[in-house]
Amino acid sequence: MTLMSRISPEQPVLIAGPTASGKSALALEIAESQGGVIVNADAIQVYDNWRVLTARPSIHDETCAKHLLYGHIPYDSEYSVGHWLRDVSGILAQGLRPIIVGGTGLYFTALTQGLADIPATPADLRTRANARVAAEGYQALLAELDAETKARIDIQNPMRVQRAWEVLTATGRPLAVWQDETPPPMLPVKTCVPVLFDVDKEWLNARIARRFAQMIKLGALEEARSNLAHWNPTLLSSKAIGAPELMGYLQGTCTLEDAQEKATVATRQFAKRQRTWFRSKMKNWHKYNPEL
Repeated sequence: MTLMSRISPEQPVLIAGPTASGKSALALEIAESQGGVIVNADAIQVYDNWRVLTARPSIHDETCAKHLLYGHIPYDSEYSVGHWLRDVSGILAQGLRPIIVGGTGLYFTALTQGLADIPATPADLRTRANARVAAEGYQALLAELDAETKARIDIQNPMRVQRAWEVLTATGRPLAVWQDETPPPMLPVKTCVPVLFDVDKEWLNARIARRFAQMIKLGALEEARSNLAHWNPTLLSSKAIGAPELMGYLQGTCTLEDAQEKATVATRQFAKRQRTWFRSKMKNWHKYNPEL
């Protein structure tokens, strides 16, 4: 039985997987054959300043099916999983059949398991956290977290570690305690068709290498140049993989070849963290391999 034959046109679809695995192509295939709106679940693709570098759907793809929550946030704005859930809530309220696709595991977890109502991080605390990470590394913040929170978060992800530290410092309560008070989920997994891309590592690494080279051809360097005047590495939008490396080239600290190699390595490392997260948190999702 094929994947498409198992999907009812009435059901919401969730498509998660590592970067460069082909998730967007599957989402478009489902939307074109069954209907529905494609909803972004990638934390960096929400920003308006990166299209090529974050592999957002092309303008052509966007004419083939309705795409939402792509490039709708200014580059210098804060955007959290709470913001994303509110945006998704508005889409669901319209009665639209969502095909939610992306690689940000926390978005899917919050959507299908609920999200704790944690107060926003004060701006001065965020500045303090950024300064500490720059000076000491994110491991300094990790060392101050409680054991239960460490057991629940991706401790290899600096952004997740910093967020947990900010919650603890701002509220005096560990992130794990807030999570234990989580309200019901907005879209339980049992009401959806949950699809997880489960692909061979070497196959994926080859695609990652080819894709970054293709991004350069499609204008990623010109895109980076357009961001150079307001470049701020502490912004969330600046976490786009390949952005720091291309900025390094534009600022004269490395060659373009070095930047491309470093970006490819960073992408492979990111994909490894994604696969670890998905296999831990989404064990019961339908496994999908586009090679088969």
